[in-house]
Amino acid sequence: MGRISFSCLPASWHFSLSPLVLPRLLLPSFRQLLLFGLLVGLLGLLYLLLVTGKGQDSWIRKDNYFHRHLARVTDVEATDTSNPNLNYGLVVDCGSSGSRVFVYCWPQHNGNPHDLLDIRQMRDQHRKPVVMKIKPGISELAKTPEKASDYIHPLLSFAAQHIPKHKHQETPLYILCTAGMRVLPDSQQEALLEDLRTDIPVHFNFLFSDSHVEVISGKQEGVYAWIGINFVLGRFNHVASERDAVVEVQVPGGDQQEALVRKRTAGVLDMGGVSTQIAYEVPKTVSFASPQQEEVAKNLLAEFNLGCDAHRTEHVYRVYVSTFLGFGGNAARQRYEESIVRNTLTKNKLLGQHVGETAESPLLDPCLPTDLQDEVGPATQKLHLRGTGDFDHCRQVLQPFLNRTNETHSSLNGIYQPPIDYPNSQFYGFSEFYYCTEDVLRMGGDFNSSKYSVAAKGYCATQWRSLKERFDSGLYASHADVHRLKYQCFKSAWMYEVFHSGFSFPIDYKNLRTALLVYDKEVQWTLGAILYRTRFLPLRDIQQETLKGVHAHWHHSFSFVNNHYLFLACFLVVLLSILLYLLRLRRIHSCTTQRCTPSTVEWLEEGLGSPSLPITL
Repeated sequence: MGRISFSCLPASWHFSLSPLVLPRLLLPSFRQLLLFGLLVGLLGLLYLLLVTGKGQDSWIRKDNYFHRHLARVTDVEATDTSNPNLNYGLVVDCGSSGSRVFVYCWPQHNGNPHDLLDIRQMRDQHRKPVVMKIKPGISELAKTPEKASDYIHPLLSFAAQHIPKHKHQETPLYILCTAGMRVLPDSQQEALLEDLRTDIPVHFNFLFSDSHVEVISGKQEGVYAWIGINFVLGRFNHVASERDAVVEVQVPGGDQQEALVRKRTAGVLDMGGVSTQIAYEVPKTVSFASPQQEEVAKNLLAEFNLGCDAHRTEHVYRVYVSTFLGFGGNAARQRYEESIVRNTLTKNKLLGQHVGETAESPLLDPCLPTDLQDEVGPATQKLHLRGTGDFDHCRQVLQPFLNRTNETHSSLNGIYQPPIDYPNSQFYGFSEFYYCTEDVLRMGGDFNSSKYSVAAKGYCATQWRSLKERFDSGLYASHADVHRLKYQCFKSAWMYEVFHSGFSFPIDYKNLRTALLVYDKEVQWTLGAILYRTRFLPLRDIQQETLKGVHAHWHHSFSFVNNHYLFLACFLVVLLSILLYLLRLRRIHSCTTQRCTPSTVEWLEEGLGSPSLPITL
């Protein structure tokens, strides 16, 4: 009996089968073999659908989002300045105490209009962020504005040394001034800015125009901080996994019925020494109790599009930002001390008492640790205080300093605050929110109000002598000092009241995380500023990508599909040939057992007696 061979090019597979060596035991199981072959074929088709179909594209996109986000979060490698596709940008933060330049970089945009630029802070050869700070603040030059460009020159020279020279002319430079400049008269502000606009283009070749230098408002600064933190957290990547919390958003300016679902952004709480700030997204349109409240709200709500295409709404955000001067930790303590000095002196005068005038008859202060002695007030009106360490009483006496009103949707100082969907929200607390929970109480991170309250009560009630012994033993944070120990009780109560009574967060709120850094990195508002101000740059890269690529994309796709389908075709032909040959063997075996006529057997033998026939694809 003959032999049949199979060959599939270009895989170079070759094997032969002969009925003489085929075990007879296989012949009765032909149906099982046929079923097995069909199953293998179906698995091959399923493989191709998963590899070449939408499923794989979705996996790849999600994987790319994850790796891009992880790279941005953990990137500590030195920036490769030899990479020609790397772009750069500069932001100079002109603050009240000094000015800092931040150098940022990003790869060429990937061409997807849904994605933002992948901006990250530039790092030098020692893997340190490229940042330089000078003192004092630029506002100190108010009377000598002609020196403004000389003042800023060292910062720009420093940045120029880190950016390849041939990239300077396409590197945008932004000089943004904050609190120190805001308090100056408009004429002095403009004189300083004009000197920068005139002289900087003479000495540096950066991409710089008149609109790139300005005094930004507190609202802008808050929005930039909100953008920067949410960018680092990956909340602007709208490919969400099952674990990501989402929110339904009514797009500002669009149809009232139009809504989209995207990742939930994080709100920001920041309490410094002088002021407290809150910023969060308002996903739904809000109603106002009065026309006056609506007018106030217009100055507190910012609506903006972070995307490169103004016609797309997926990156449109409505953010509430409010800053409360005098509500920072130190400023609140100062207001509190001024109040008790004023009230005590008035009471002493009316009643003929001498409370607090000597250390032997001190005024009892529930906001100081037990038995701590302190002095407050001007030199001519000194009052002596002794702490009683009563956390709950301290909270009560601090409530009037929040200046709350009975108006609906209002917070500190009676300022309008849009409603927050507390069950579906998340906030990060920075500065004093972190110091109050971590420096002494060692509870930084996820905030639990009941546990925090118990720990704060325990601290306040502890004898000052014992607290000092713990401090000397190094039980508190390394940067905690005696000032922190003295006023920890007051600040703990103040933070608690601002959070729960001022901003009206429920006592059982579980989604506040206090932090000093985000992913071990300090996130500055300057990151949000450059993200917002370069938002249209991807359009250039998208156009270049579109022009260069249809044929290349088609060729790549054809090659990919061709290789996989050629393999499947060879596989199916080989499988079909095996099945046909087994069918022929079964017929031969059937005829033999039924004692077929010789002529029939000869005909079959003639059909199978030909030489080996290669089947080639």
